[in-house]
Amino acid sequence: MNQVSPQPILSLARNFMESRILLTGAELNLFTLLAPTPLSAQEVAGRIGGDWRALSILLDGLAAMDFLVKEEGKYQCPSSVSPFLSDHGPRSILPMVLHMAHLWRRWSGLTDVVQGLKAEEKPSASMRNPDALRSFIGAMHVIATPLASRIVAAVNPGASKFLLDVGGASGTYVLAFLQASPEMKATLFDRPEVIAMARQRLGKEGVLDRVTLAPGDFYKDELPSGHDLAFVSAIIHQNSPAQNLDLFAKVFRSLTSGSRIVIRDHIMAPDRTSPKDGAVFAVNMLMGTAGGGTYTYDEIKEGLNQAGFIRVRLLQQGERMDGLVEGFKP
Repeated sequence: MNQVSPQPILSLARNFMESRILLTGAELNLFTLLAPTPLSAQEVAGRIGGDWRALSILLDGLAAMDFLVKEEGKYQCPSSVSPFLSDHGPRSILPMVLHMAHLWRRWSGLTDVVQGLKAEEKPSASMRNPDALRSFIGAMHVIATPLASRIVAAVNPGASKFLLDVGGASGTYVLAFLQASPEMKATLFDRPEVIAMARQRLGKEGVLDRVTLAPGDFYKDELPSGHDLAFVSAIIHQNSPAQNLDLFAKVFRSLTSGSRIVIRDHIMAPDRTSPKDGAVFAVNMLMGTAGGGTYTYDEIKEGLNQAGFIRVRLLQQGERMDGLVEGFKP
C-alpha cells in the first residue's frame, strides 16, 4: 500500500472548490465574453446581470486560477486559455465543461444513493433538454476526436465495406473509419435529434454521399441490416446486462454472416478496481442510469456469446474508455 499522509487527502477533499468556480465561469460563458477585450466587474455585470459583489469575487477567483488576467481592475481571458473555453473554435472543450456542470448536480446525491435513500429520478438520454443534449454530444466529440484515428487503427477495418455505427452521435468515428477506408460506406444510427447534428458535421466534412443517417432508438427499434462491421462505442456502460444482451442480439441480426462487432468502452479488470477511470466512471453510471456500470471482459464475452457471437477476444485493455472487444457472427 502506498504511503498516505493527510495533505493529499485534504487537497482532494477541497478540489471541488476550484472545480465549481470553473464550472460557474463556463455556465455564465465568461470566457467567451472576456476573450475579445478586458472588462471590469461592473461591465460584466451589465452584460450578464447578477450580483455585482458575487461576480467580483468569482472573477478574482478565476484570475487567481489563471483562467483570467486582471489588470487595472479589468479582466480578460488570455489567448492561451480562450481557444479552449470560449464557445467557438475547433479546439473548444467548453461542451465537455458544461457537461461536467450537469453531472455536478447529479453527483451531489451520491451519499443518499449509497445509503439507499430515494434519489431524484434519473432522466433518460432522450429526455435531456436541448441545451444539455447539445453539450453532451459536443463533449463526446471533444473526447473522441484525439482518439478516433488510433481506435480505428486498432480495430483494423481491413476489407470491411459496410459499417454500422450504433449510437454514432455526430459522426466522429464514422468520419475516422471513412478516412481510413476509402471504399467504405457507413450507416450512423442514433436518435432523430442527434442525427440532425450528425448531418451538419458530416456535411461540413463532405462525406454525406458515403453515409446513411438512420434515426431510431436502439432500445425500441431494430437496427439497419446488411453490414459487415458494427461499432458499438461508449454505449454498454449506460446499460444493464439485460439491456446489453438485447442490444448485442440486435447487432447480430443486423450483420451479414462472417461479419464482426467491435465494442469500445472501459474494460475492467476482474476485481473492478482498474483501470481507475473505469471504476470512477462506474460511479457516474450509478448516478446517471438505472442499471448501467462498467464491465469486465468476461462479462462482455458472456453477453456476446449468448447473443450468438463466436471467437470473442480482447483487442486492447485500454485506460481511458479505449478498451476494445471483438466478436464474429458465424
